[in-house]
Amino acid sequence: MSSPTFDVNTTAKEVAAAFPDQIKGKTILVTGTSLKSIGFTTAQALAKDADLLIITGRSLEKLKETEAALKAEYPSANIRPLTLDLASRASVRKAAAEVNAYTEPLHVGILIHNAASVIGAFKLNEDKLESQFSSNHVSPFLFTKLVAPKLIASATPTFAPRVIFVSSGAHAHGAIDWDTLTAPDESKYVPIMAYAQSKIANVLTAKELTKRSGGRIQAYSLHPGAVATSEVPETVVTLQSLGFYTPEGKPNTEKFSFKSREQGASTTVVAAIDPRIEGQGGVYLNDSVVANESVSAAASDPANAERLWTVTEEILGEKFTFA
Repeated sequence: MSSPTFDVNTTAKEVAAAFPDQIKGKTILVTGTSLKSIGFTTAQALAKDADLLIITGRSLEKLKETEAALKAEYPSANIRPLTLDLASRASVRKAAAEVNAYTEPLHVGILIHNAASVIGAFKLNEDKLESQFSSNHVSPFLFTKLVAPKLIASATPTFAPRVIFVSSGAHAHGAIDWDTLTAPDESKYVPIMAYAQSKIANVLTAKELTKRSGGRIQAYSLHPGAVATSEVPETVVTLQSLGFYTPEGKPNTEKFSFKSREQGASTTVVAAIDPRIEGQGGVYLNDSVVANESVSAAASDPANAERLWTVTEEILGEKFTFA
């Protein structure tokens, strides 16, 4: 069988069909799986062959809708809903404890957490952190920390567990304001810049997680492309102000190239299962291929990765260790 070639038009199911043996026998966790999200489309591509697919979201009712949709397409799929609200540190801890109590191993964690954040007005969450930075970085960092021993325990001589951080090409247009990470300041807040900052954090964390785990966890970050999934009014208004959406609230396809959800999820599935990137933890993907040349200087700097890791540990008040 020839090695498949992927590009901007590749769909998530096409990637999954190319590497079914990389999915079989695996327990895979996908966050943010509401029906109109790229998280759902990712889960849809993996459900057929996964040994166990854990789907997460804030609402158990919506998770049941997702489960029903997946089972309608794949009746024999083994689907397990898990309530996880990335806006709440307490919810993250509770969900991680449930995962750690499962008898099954955990092989792949796909942190599709961009859907959890509203790109809108300044808001502090219940943990007194800026909401985008918390939902897009701090909570995924904490969840990964808590389930890391279970991930590492699934390793074999030929397989290293993977963690995928869905970043964004927007990271290249931002910078990290180190002062406001621990002391949010509304006077310095710009919605899209806060989003970009959180996405820089995703890229840096993938690099540092791979490094600090000694490669025992292979972490990847990626840009899914411009995918019109958000219907949250605040986010739509922000995207309208930037020209990404029209005044009518529709994707501005005349100025920007948008992907379908199926195309957008393909890069995530590549990061999760493509054997050709085994041992390349820390790389950044776009259009279903490695695209390190697209990573900004801020997101490439090892010093920034180390500093962000330390700051995040300080925010949480605990160390991320790999005993």
